[in-house]
Amino acid sequence: MIQADRIQLLNGEDVRSGQYVLYWMQRAQRSTYNHALEYAIREANARVLPLVAVFGLTQRFPDGNTRSYGFMLEGLGQTRRALRQRGIRLIIALKPPVDAVRGLAGDAALVVVDRGYLQIERRWRERVAERLPCRLVQVESDVVVPVETVSDKEEYAAYTIRPRIHKHLDEFLVGLEETGLERDSLDDCQDRVGKIGGDDIDLENIDALLQRLRLRRSADPVDAFRGGPDEAQALLEDFVANRLDDYAEGRNHPARDVVSHMSPYLHFGQISPLQVALRVNRAEDVADENRDAYLEELIVRRELSMNFCHFNPDYGTPACLPDWARETLDVHAKDRRETVYSSDELEAGRTHDPYWNAAQRQMVVTGKMHGYMRMYWGKKILEWTPEPEEAFPTALVLNNRYELDGRDPNSYAGVAWCFGKHDRAWAEREVYGKVRYMSAGGLERKFDMDAYVSAVADL
Repeated sequence: MIQADRIQLLNGEDVRSGQYVLYWMQRAQRSTYNHALEYAIREANARVLPLVAVFGLTQRFPDGNTRSYGFMLEGLGQTRRALRQRGIRLIIALKPPVDAVRGLAGDAALVVVDRGYLQIERRWRERVAERLPCRLVQVESDVVVPVETVSDKEEYAAYTIRPRIHKHLDEFLVGLEETGLERDSLDDCQDRVGKIGGDDIDLENIDALLQRLRLRRSADPVDAFRGGPDEAQALLEDFVANRLDDYAEGRNHPARDVVSHMSPYLHFGQISPLQVALRVNRAEDVADENRDAYLEELIVRRELSMNFCHFNPDYGTPACLPDWARETLDVHAKDRRETVYSSDELEAGRTHDPYWNAAQRQMVVTGKMHGYMRMYWGKKILEWTPEPEEAFPTALVLNNRYELDGRDPNSYAGVAWCFGKHDRAWAEREVYGKVRYMSAGGLERKFDMDAYVSAVADL
């Protein structure tokens, strides 16, 4: 089912005679549970046309580097093969997305695109919409409930958005039926590659391709997580079978692997949040508290971050913070810090705090930090940096450089939370003001931190 609320016309052009329907894949990098893809297939079948897919591989995505690109390209290779099995040629063009789409749109009856919430993703779609000679349709496939269906404004916190999301779950938490493509595009579109003016990228040797691309070398690819829908599906099944029934109690324990590891795959659209939610919902022998706790994170908390980035243009700066947080941090900006570290010392994990250093090492080595430690990690950057205006971008840069799910609405919301976003005022103290405080002692009282440090040291 593709609900009407997922579908949005981005320009006023008509559907016209064309040689094919063009599917512009950008955010939803997968062949299954992809509403935009299924919509495009149905449009192609209705017009007895083949479906051609294109992905524009820009080399200048903000904060992108060989780590994030390597993970993404691994996934695109799997998706290209899966689409071929469905009769769809995926052209991966070494061009900015706007240029790649415009190069193929001249012969298209219409163009269908998925949805992204970052400013750069929205600008791409706006620029294409302005110049396209045919209809451009955007189909949401990155959230369970579309953002504007939930709310027409930025929500204050999880408690305000939760009832708004839950009101629509019965309508949107339903499966998506795949439609077979009646005319394939596998053998007759080589000439279309030339129209883009760029290569159809070969993904058989990712390492060689990464060397060829003009990318930042600020973080190397990792072995801990491999990109792709196949890996995402295997991790999901392992989580449901072995860890979901301990999720409510165990997810915050840094030394215990009770998390799903879905965030990198969700970030690159290699798995659908709807697919994950439905799989968790039908898991057998799972207590409701565990199921509910996971769906709260996957749907409510994640979609709060989409709401945040959609409605707040300052999501990557301290200006995004609520008034009370900015005011209290400003009052305490000049408070004496007992310890101050440079950005280089933080990046190298050279602090006096073994727990923070372990969290930083986990992120640098594996591309993923435990979620609870990520909150502590951000709080300490606020505490150990000369002033909040410097701490905020320091946390964001490190997060986006090393985390496989960096540069994501969840990441922007997560960093902002460490500075008071989506939270309330707490008892006032030095440096933090009324922003929530976290301490090493608190970690020690709740968790086996020696076990966490030891486990990370072995990475």
